[in-house]
Amino acid sequence: MRNKIFLITLLLGLFFSPLCLFSQQKQTIALLKYNGGGDWYANPTSLTNLINLCNKELNTNLNPSYATIDIGSSEIFLYPFVHLTGHGNIVLNDQEIKNLRNYLIAGGFLHIDDNYGLRKFIEPQIKKVFPELDFVEIPFSHPIYHQKFNFPSGLPKIHEHDNKPPKGYGLFWEGRLICFFSYESDLGDGWEDQDVHNDSQSTRLKALQMGANLIQFVFMQ
Repeated sequence: MRNKIFLITLLLGLFFSPLCLFSQQKQTIALLKYNGGGDWYANPTSLTNLINLCNKELNTNLNPSYATIDIGSSEIFLYPFVHLTGHGNIVLNDQEIKNLRNYLIAGGFLHIDDNYGLRKFIEPQIKKVFPELDFVEIPFSHPIYHQKFNFPSGLPKIHEHDNKPPKGYGLFWEGRLICFFSYESDLGDGWEDQDVHNDSQSTRLKALQMGANLIQFVFMQ
């Protein structure tokens, strides 16, 4: 019954009044906590800074404090946008796989940000969640790059790791983008407080603006 209540809450918020949800009702976004030894907690200041920019530049009414939830928790259905990051291993059990699948099919959205080294661990786990789907590269023409802020060349490059271009990959369920995977970009590091990585203000701003595009796309699609 509790799961059903959370699902109804999510569906009402996401599908019946997106404009109202985006600009008036206070919503909370969440950081996903996972098992396997990876550092899910890698960027402690990033989501707070992203929320602040969205509330200022997009006139959202996001809760200034983000939630931290387990992937297998029924409370995931309370959050229209969940974020997952880290460098290391991640392992999903059967209940977490089922819960995440139900959440995304029901209307939720997952942003995975590779903080360098996550890809080889996360992709096999997501394949367990959606064995019938594959990540596809998101074309630069996709609306996610053209919300409040325009990124005609796709994801901005925040940190250099392997001399590879940044890539945005997506999972689509019945035509709807349900998961966005930012790779070789390191958006979350760019969202952090300036003194954490000493990125320039212009670099941080690009990262935050791309993050704001993600939020706007999720709430308005």
